[in-house]
Amino acid sequence: MTKDAAASWFGAPSAPGFHFNSRRSAVFGRGGMVAASQPLAVAAGLRMLSQGGSAADAAIATAAVLNVCEPTSTGIGGDCFALYYEAASRQVSALNGSGRSAAALSLERLAQDGLHELPAYHPYTVTVPGACAGWCDLLERFGRLSLGQVLEPAVHLAEEGFPVAPLTAQFWARGAERQLRQAPNGVELTVEGRAPRPGELFRNPGLARTLRRVAEGGKAAFYQGEIAEGIVQVLRQAGGGQGCLSLDDLAAHHSTWDQPIHTTYHGLRVWECPPNGQGLAALLALNILEGFNLHHSAPLSVERLHLQIEAMRLAFADARWYVSDPAFSNLPLADLLSKAYAEVRRRQIDPRRAMLDQTRGTPHAASDTVYFCVMDSEGNACSFINSNYMGFGTGIVPAGWGFSLQNRGHNFSLQADHPNALAPRKRPYHTIIPGLLTYAEPVDSSGEPREPLCGPFGVMGGFMQPQGHVQVVSALIDDHLDPQAALDRPRYCIEDGTAGGTVALEEGITENTLLHLAEMGHPVRPVRGMEQALFGRGQVILRQPETGILAGGSDPRADGCVMSL
Repeated sequence: MTKDAAASWFGAPSAPGFHFNSRRSAVFGRGGMVAASQPLAVAAGLRMLSQGGSAADAAIATAAVLNVCEPTSTGIGGDCFALYYEAASRQVSALNGSGRSAAALSLERLAQDGLHELPAYHPYTVTVPGACAGWCDLLERFGRLSLGQVLEPAVHLAEEGFPVAPLTAQFWARGAERQLRQAPNGVELTVEGRAPRPGELFRNPGLARTLRRVAEGGKAAFYQGEIAEGIVQVLRQAGGGQGCLSLDDLAAHHSTWDQPIHTTYHGLRVWECPPNGQGLAALLALNILEGFNLHHSAPLSVERLHLQIEAMRLAFADARWYVSDPAFSNLPLADLLSKAYAEVRRRQIDPRRAMLDQTRGTPHAASDTVYFCVMDSEGNACSFINSNYMGFGTGIVPAGWGFSLQNRGHNFSLQADHPNALAPRKRPYHTIIPGLLTYAEPVDSSGEPREPLCGPFGVMGGFMQPQGHVQVVSALIDDHLDPQAALDRPRYCIEDGTAGGTVALEEGITENTLLHLAEMGHPVRPVRGMEQALFGRGQVILRQPETGILAGGSDPRADGCVMSL
């Protein structure tokens, strides 16, 4: 990445990044920045920064308010992952805040219960919610403010109420119909059985009660005592007295700090959390695409989209096998991420024809949801993602506590010899992934230390996420777009994250391109209107190395924004 290319992100006169299709432009600032899918969450994060908090403090305040304002996607009953860039040490840390399956749940138990597959909203799909511990652990390592200070904005909004945003209201209505009306205590997250309407004030006293307990007692208040008892009790109720998750499962939960995984892409280093997250898929695809030099083909052209789609198909074929709990499998990450392996996989792409039957490779030695990002005035950055999965998750609500329980266990394989096979106290394949960009090398060509360029980024949305990461990174690096323009660009999505899945093409990709991709053998379909939620919702913040100026973008497909101090 040249200095001129990096400068184009920040509005150099010749930068193509200022030709964007939405009504939004990039936001610039110096004193810290927050980008999220809800303006009230952005305000909470900025409040922490203005009080002297770090990017970690702002991140958890943002996450907690998103739980209040967008429970359709996220909450303390779900999981989280984070990448944290510490400016002083120039180190990237990866936090795995995902939970594990119940000790009593196994393939044998499913067989005894006559279950040959797991229904999406079954209580057996509830893994231990890891978000609360993840919030506390991030603050413990990188925060400056107290847990009470950080959670206070969310407590206030839950108690006093907030006006529901338009897109959130639509997803809330879908979740009320699909999950909340049928799930035990789901009515707690409705207005007398219906979803709140756009602009309607919604209060959640149960969630305020939960957050106050956590603020006073830390993560122990969630994983032990009344809240934990409420979780176990409601799962027994939902399972007809046969719930699996126990008080011991909750008390035994812990986050992990892992070594992040990364690859280089045209001079920048792209960071992801390691498995059990699917960030590996994004890095595998970028490694393959680097050899094609995408900047030689026009954005959204048939040639570029074909190569990106084919690279993602190969990446998903590998990820669907290898992404699993590393505590149960010896994963060949270094070999999978090698440039030599990428070259082998690259040779399998026919530039003229789609291949829908890709299988996983064998490397040899030679990474529904909310995503947000924060950067403080010192250059510390947090790339953070928090999710219930499938909207409200199971929709099951512990009585009186105001949050729904996730259904991440639905991503386990029931194939006994699969690395991601269901087993007791195991983490499942996880779709949620935060991303981060830094310079590939800490010194320039003359050996002088570089000022840290840091860019937290992410695109939420199930199996869309690694595909969104690849498309946004390509827009930023191959085409030098600014963060907002990169997020505005129409996207493709291989549905269900399978190698042979149908390719959904967003409005803005021409009919002629769609027809040519179909002629090449891609099963394609155009997507319009509200179904565009399929393409995820992203946030990006980039820091200009020489000046420290921040440039941010927030996805126009969501209710949110990006703001700076």
